[in-house]
Amino acid sequence: MNYRLITLNVLLISSLATSAQTSGQIPTNLSGGGAAQGATAGAIASLLGPISDANEKRNINWEEFQGSPYVSDVFKPTQLFYKDENMGNIFYRYNALNEEIEIKESLMQEGVRGLSRDKNIRIFRDGRPMSFQTFIDQKGNTLNGYLTHLFDGETYDLYKRIHVKYTEGSKAANSFVKATPSRFTHFEEYYLQKKGIDRIDEFVPKKSALYQLEPGKKETLKALIKEQKLDLDNEQDLIQILQHLDGQS
Repeated sequence: MNYRLITLNVLLISSLATSAQTSGQIPTNLSGGGAAQGATAGAIASLLGPISDANEKRNINWEEFQGSPYVSDVFKPTQLFYKDENMGNIFYRYNALNEEIEIKESLMQEGVRGLSRDKNIRIFRDGRPMSFQTFIDQKGNTLNGYLTHLFDGETYDLYKRIHVKYTEGSKAANSFVKATPSRFTHFEEYYLQKKGIDRIDEFVPKKSALYQLEPGKKETLKALIKEQKLDLDNEQDLIQILQHLDGQS
């Protein structure tokens, strides 16, 4: 094993021992499984997390549930980076319930493995970087999870979080009452980070919250939203507004 892989293995051990440099809560447990193969196996293996639940993952019948814990049930191609180094091509799917990225080196591979919770690791989801972060929700809770970096501005960075809530079903009490299946519900949240401040806070896309960002630009923002008929619930419109605040448009 070369020096680079030895270094990454040391980082992996440190990452697992310290919960990957996190200081907040993790909603659910990380788990992975299976075995990695391929030309980049050594490099990728150094970035992988626990594999204790492999058999359980393969045996779960998700058809018994409404919805899915995954953003996409199928594995999609991406590139895996550690800091600025490209570690190779992989296939991934994101379990938003467990805050876990599961990976394979090929679609033919039977087992799955979970990426370590290390903030130096990133993949690309729909062409945008996705990585493990610490952030604060609107209730003031410090959490850890995966954020997708939507906009890298001069003043603000915008992130998106997709998380999943699990609601357990109930059996039919009698023949007149239908059983309620267990279900997974998907939610989207947005987070902002101001340049120079080591803090990522949830941003609820409402006009009142937007105006509080830059009180001196309130009237300008009002005019922009009205003239261009922008909708803060539309992701591209929200990015356009932040571009305006950054003076980039």
